[in-house]
Amino acid sequence: MTAEKLNEIYKLLYSRFGPQHWWPGETTFEIIIGAVLTQNTNWTNVEKAVGNLKSASLLTPEKIHDLDISRLAELIRPAGYFNIKAKRIKNFMNWLFENYRGSLENLDNINTQRLREQLLTVNGIGAETADSILLYALKREIFVVDTYTARFAIRHHLIDPDAGYEQISDLFLSNLPQDIKLFNEYHALIVRLGKEFCKPNPKCSNCPLEELPHTIEIDCF
Repeated sequence: MTAEKLNEIYKLLYSRFGPQHWWPGETTFEIIIGAVLTQNTNWTNVEKAVGNLKSASLLTPEKIHDLDISRLAELIRPAGYFNIKAKRIKNFMNWLFENYRGSLENLDNINTQRLREQLLTVNGIGAETADSILLYALKREIFVVDTYTARFAIRHHLIDPDAGYEQISDLFLSNLPQDIKLFNEYHALIVRLGKEFCKPNPKCSNCPLEELPHTIEIDCF
């Protein structure tokens, strides 16, 4: 029943919004940097920060690893919390160089669960960022959970209100085909839904899921 409902929701969202073309990025490394930078900011600001790195010809693992952290912070300033995010990027780079000789290709043969556990040991890389890296950059079968996902899933009675990140992720992983493209598109569509309709103060009128059973709590998230 849950699988059928998730499939119905996906079809309704896709029919309304169409493909979302996530995640923007020309290279695997650019997508990873974007996943760190997008924490607590919007994508427009991330694009400006990434653009600064590109303009300085620094968007490679080797150059970011060797770059002075103060210079990195200045370049990514548009993304906000730039000093914190510079440290997080540096932490990731140190992990990559210490464990995999700075090569993203060396991650290819690492089991997804093991790789996820390792990413979560990197200071500043939480579950959502780790899963974004795994799904969008490294093409692994992972479902990304964020505030939009939790809010929508609770309101549509897919998950208990006190469910944690792993439970929400498992809801999708256990009831959908193991398809990276599907996971990518579904999460992107949920984000679109959350930004336009399923807000903390919801806009249910004309929502693509309006006719489905749901419960609204105005102060939810």
